Amino acid sequence: MYDPLSIIWFLLFFYLLFAPQMRQQMLFNTRRKVLQKLAEKRGSNVITLIHRQESVGFLGIPIYRYIDIDDSEKVLRAIRSTPKDKPIDLVIHTPGGLVLAATQIARAIHEHPAKTTVIVPHYAMSGGTLIALAADEIIMDPHAVLGPVDPQLMNYPAPSILKVLEKKDVKDIDDQTVIMADIAEKAINQVRDLVFSLLKDKVGEKKAQEIARILTEGKWTHDYPLTYRVVEEFGLNVSTDVPEEVYELMDLYSQPIMQRHPGVEFVPSHGDRGKAGR
Repeated sequence: MYDPLSIIWFLLFFYLLFAPQMRQQMLFNTRRKVLQKLAEKRGSNVITLIHRQESVGFLGIPIYRYIDIDDSEKVLRAIRSTPKDKPIDLVIHTPGGLVLAATQIARAIHEHPAKTTVIVPHYAMSGGTLIALAADEIIMDPHAVLGPVDPQLMNYPAPSILKVLEKKDVKDIDDQTVIMADIAEKAINQVRDLVFSLLKDKVGEKKAQEIARILTEGKWTHDYPLTYRVVEEFGLNVSTDVPEEVYELMDLYSQPIMQRHPGVEFVPSHGDRGKAGR
């Protein structure tokens, strides 16, 4: 005869072990349905590059995400599998990441024969901005932002490292800083050349050079928000007509409950999406 308490503990353990995976699979299936609806509506292949914390596994441990090589491999595979005459919509929500990975994605988007659109519901900073610049069109929420693309070396902005050489005599600077300044100069030139190559066919060579310089020279801090109006002033094809399905999709990438504070709550007005949120 089984001990009732043992059965309860077994069922509890079973639930704790498998419930997160089951919820994750249900969430994945819901996302797929929204993606399919958006793809049918726009007649495109919809790809997402969304980096938020998600609770996974036995203890619901959040994973911090940024653009990495794994992302570039998957996005490149998705782009490669898209017919050459089919448009691509890339939904981006990211703080940035590895320059190499972002560069690979940006070039693949830029070289796709059919129309490419990057959709930014909230923000696409740093490497995310590089990818956005590669698209034929950028669709941003009216309050969404992009950011500068100045390279970061050991958590220091490359332009700021070069400033050290301008303000101090080389003999008064340690060897490591001099080496970092050399690398910083090369990194800035490389990213500047990339931005130029992505934009010259859109805004002309002179304007592309100007934008590439502004975005890499350290005019702003690395997290400075570039609104759609700034992007519009650059002469790029940008609009604020974010499809409703994109917001619906973002609702399915919530931060884990254990990391959130109930400081934002609202009751949607008539016609708004969904139910009261937090």
